[in-house]
Amino acid sequence: MTTGRRKSERSTRRKLRSPGRPGVAQRFERQHFWALIALSLPSEEAAVRAGVSQPVGTRWFREAGGMPPSHLAPSAPPPSRRYLCLKEREEIALLLARGVGLREIARRLGRAASTISREVRRNAATRSGGFDYRATTAQWHAERAARRPKPAKLAMNSALRQYVQDRLSGQISRPDGSVVTGPDVVWKGRRLGPRQPRRWAMAWSPEQISSRLRIDFPGDETMRISHEAIYQALYIQGRGVLRRELTACLRTGRALRVPRARTAGRGKSFVTPEIMISERPAEAEDRAVPGHWEGDLIIGLGRSAIGTLVERQTRFTMLLHLPRLPGHGEGPRIKNGPPLAGHGAEAVRDAIQFSIARLPKHLRRSLSWDQGAEMARHAELTVAADLPVYFCDPHSPWQRGTNENTNGLLRQYFPKGTDLSLHSPDDLEAVAAALNGRPRKTLAWRTPAEAPDAVFANAEAGHVATTG
Repeated sequence: MTTGRRKSERSTRRKLRSPGRPGVAQRFERQHFWALIALSLPSEEAAVRAGVSQPVGTRWFREAGGMPPSHLAPSAPPPSRRYLCLKEREEIALLLARGVGLREIARRLGRAASTISREVRRNAATRSGGFDYRATTAQWHAERAARRPKPAKLAMNSALRQYVQDRLSGQISRPDGSVVTGPDVVWKGRRLGPRQPRRWAMAWSPEQISSRLRIDFPGDETMRISHEAIYQALYIQGRGVLRRELTACLRTGRALRVPRARTAGRGKSFVTPEIMISERPAEAEDRAVPGHWEGDLIIGLGRSAIGTLVERQTRFTMLLHLPRLPGHGEGPRIKNGPPLAGHGAEAVRDAIQFSIARLPKHLRRSLSWDQGAEMARHAELTVAADLPVYFCDPHSPWQRGTNENTNGLLRQYFPKGTDLSLHSPDDLEAVAAALNGRPRKTLAWRTPAEAPDAVFANAEAGHVATTG
């Protein structure tokens, strides 16, 4: 009996129609595609650069759940030298076409003659009725034979799968067992990425489920699964263990996973390494001298806003009046249109300049802000007010801890969900005076208005900036 040969080789079947280009030909295109995705490029642009159409790139991204397959990830190790690669198979096909013998091919490639003989016999193309050797077809046969599909743990363990599904999609119930019907939480637009309406449910996170298994089943090692495996079962279509609609129970409601590089690359173009908070003078960190400020916006109903400035040493607070511009609310909002809400880059620049420019030079040492678009004109502010501006790292509000704490105190006067545009400059002046007149534990129960620096107290007591 002949061994080591495919059934198609022994069947002497008739010529079959070609199924098309083997998928292995797209392997390197896919690798290039996912390498570009790792650089935070959109799937459409990554597809064009990889040499495929935009719909193909979008389909690759969607089928993989937004994350690259393990063997195509940029961090995946290269194939072992033990096996023939596509480049070597291309060389074999060219040499066979020239009539070169198998031993000579083996010598040129530095392989054993038996390796080349077995390769040509096992992985030849037979759909044409003969035994033609083509590199892409041979690579496809080799990869198909090398597959060792590992069944997913959730697919093999029904008890574990049921435990995960129950905690992903569990409903909120009253003490009597009746289900509480919550509101429909609908995502509008794609500003925060492709998402879907979320469900009002218990919705444990995959990490909570994974960690809780050790407590609920301390002695059962079969009831263990990582949170990453749960995410893959939800997002990757090929896994197909958990229902895809369960992603609506996640807190993000994300239909696809977002590569980390995309979130890391969301910094503003006007922020450069030279003006990051790490470059701020060391004296600002220890609050040794006055004059280092922290700023932010308090956002209210209808995108209304109030600007806040807090001095780090004395906790003295100034409020910026940011009235809405003419035309606000008179029609639908224009995408990328003028900032009629009143807290655009120009309005914030003018308000800070009007407030800070009146301070003595030694009280204008620096200003720290987050990477909001309202500070896009920071360079003009630095020149006009002689005030260096530094920006915090993304998602790092603790780097402006004094300002964040002050904003929390101000919410006593400006609650969330209220229209802040209703407050006049006189209202803001009164609130600032009230806040600066409150004793602070961190100041040994003195008030910010009683700051040790007399110049600072005399120059700024009761001042509120307006846009004029």
